[in-house]
This record gives sequence, C-alpha cells and structure tokens, in this order.
Amino acid sequence: MISATSLRRGMIIRKEKKLFSVFSAIHHTPGKGRGFIQTKLRNLETGAITDYRFRSVDNIEKVALDQQDMEYLYNDGNDYYFMNISTYEQIHLDQTILGDNILFLSSNIVIKVDFYDENPVGIQIPNTVELEVIETEPGLKTATASSVNKPAKLETGLIVQVPIFVNTGEKIRIDTNEGTYLERVR
Repeated sequence: MISATSLRRGMIIRKEKKLFSVFSAIHHTPGKGRGFIQTKLRNLETGAITDYRFRSVDNIEKVALDQQDMEYLYNDGNDYYFMNISTYEQIHLDQTILGDNILFLSSNIVIKVDFYDENPVGIQIPNTVELEVIETEPGLKTATASSVNKPAKLETGLIVQVPIFVNTGEKIRIDTNEGTYLERVR
C-alpha cells in the first residue's frame, strides 16, 4: 500500500479489483479544506480513461510488476515492437498500452516494460530522451541567450517550444515528464 500523494505517472494500481495505469496525478491543496490528488486512470483491460479523485490520506494498493529492459525496434501502424536485451525475445505492444509515450520512442532506445502475470501492461521511459529536430524556423546566429521560443517538430512527431537558436538537424534533450525542451545536445 502507498499513500495517494505518492502516485506517479506510469504506476500500476489496483482499485475495485481492477488494474489501472496512472496516466496523470496532480496534487491540489485548496486554501480551505483538505488536499486531494486528481488523477486520470487507464483501465488495463478496456483501455478506457477515467478521472478519479483521491483524498491525500487514502492508501492505494500498488501492484508488484516484473520489469524487463527492452529496446524499441520499430512500429507498424498501431503495433510497436520491442526486443528483450538479454534474451532477444521480441514482443509487440498496442498503441493503447503505450499512450503518449510513443512521442518519446526513438530507434534503439532502451526502456522498461512492465509485466503482470507475464502480460505486458505498460512501459516506463527514461526521464530524458535525445531527439532530432526535423522541422523548425531558421535560427539566428546571434541569438544565444534569448527568452524567445519557437515551435520545433521532432523525429517522433512531438512538437515542443525551443529557443530561437535551435536549428533543424540538431539533437535536443527533452524532459519526458513534462514534454519540454531542456537543452541542446552537442
């Protein structure tokens, strides 16, 4: 059992005898009354996403999962293929299991795949990933410390706001929790 305040994106919990993946968890502390955690939970059986509010003092059953390191290989439509890096066994996961995490999957990235009763139920991606900018407005050579941002499309289709000095073809580091630009990679 864990406290509701310990809920994090990607955790698998059991609620009302069903398994749910935490899609998002935001802790609210109103000026009057007790704090609460507003969550979006994805039912692992049906794929349906529901909103649920936990009190800060609630205890929640966190499900013990087996984790395996797997390398992302490629996608074919809505199926995404991964290979276990120790046994070379390949599996495919549907886009509904992966959710928005597909925007951070680039070739050969190693992630953790969560298994429950030998069935894959979700993935955990690294806190940061490096992705290539494939489309953005031309940068200014003299703009090195500007607070002006511009949109940039990355190799996975993700669009983020980047500083004006970032150009097409460069690699940048992205925070996967927020989906935001962190720094340019040299």
